Order: sequence, then C-alpha cells, then structure tokens
Amino acid sequence: MVNTQEIRIRTKGNCDVVDITGRVSEAVDQAGLVEGTVTVFSVGSTAGITTTEFEPGLVNHDLKAAFEKIAPQEGRYEHEETWHDDNGHSHVRASLLGPSLSVPVVDGRLTLGTWQQIILVDFDTRARTRTVICQMIGSECA
Repeated sequence: MVNTQEIRIRTKGNCDVVDITGRVSEAVDQAGLVEGTVTVFSVGSTAGITTTEFEPGLVNHDLKAAFEKIAPQEGRYEHEETWHDDNGHSHVRASLLGPSLSVPVVDGRLTLGTWQQIILVDFDTRARTRTVICQMIGSECA
C-alpha cells in the first residue's frame, strides 16, 4: 500500500522550529500503516526536516546559533545578487539540513527514541504556510 497525505504548517520564518511529530503520527494512523516507512518531505527550498530533542534551549538558541555560524544571515550570497531578495542564507541552510526524512513504522508506531521528535525548520525571512508531504509505504491493517 502507498498512502500520501499533505500537512499544512504555519511558521514564523527566521529559523522557526516546529515539532511535527504528532501530525506525522496522525498521518500514519489515518493511513492504517502497520509495518513500513513514512517519508516526510518539506515542499520548497528554504525549509528542512530532521529529528532532535525538542527542548527550549536547543530549538530556541542552539540550532539557530549553529546555523548562523554556518551560513550567516548578513553574509554575501550570489542568490541575493541575482534575485534581489534577502534569503540567500535560507537556501544554503535548508540545503545543508535537507528536505526529507524517512522513519520506519513498526506495529503502527513511528520508531523514534524517547527524546526524539520530527521537526520542520523554516529558514526563510518571513512567516509562511509550509506544505509537508507524508508518504507511507508498507502494509496496512487486515
């Protein structure tokens, strides 16, 4: 079985980190997936998906500080020179993080660790509504 669902997420931009674990788990439940894999994919080129421990110090400071060191917002980007916009760093950061994640599903549950959540990180410079695709592949309930 293959089941594809779309999740819409409102973000604030500027390295906004959103825990989407519950929404992905709901998609798995709605699909009836028992054994298989869910691929979580962020549509667009200025956001990324990963896992982390979703706790205030990490998501409100540490991740943002790390990405600021890697691709500073005030750096010079050819993207901005070409398109006359302000989000060159957003594209670089999203490319480094990556747009997708695959999570095994066993007995109808995401196989995440106790302190591991699925997060969307919006690197763009403004608030947006993001589209995340959850595609489940595997076997469903009998």
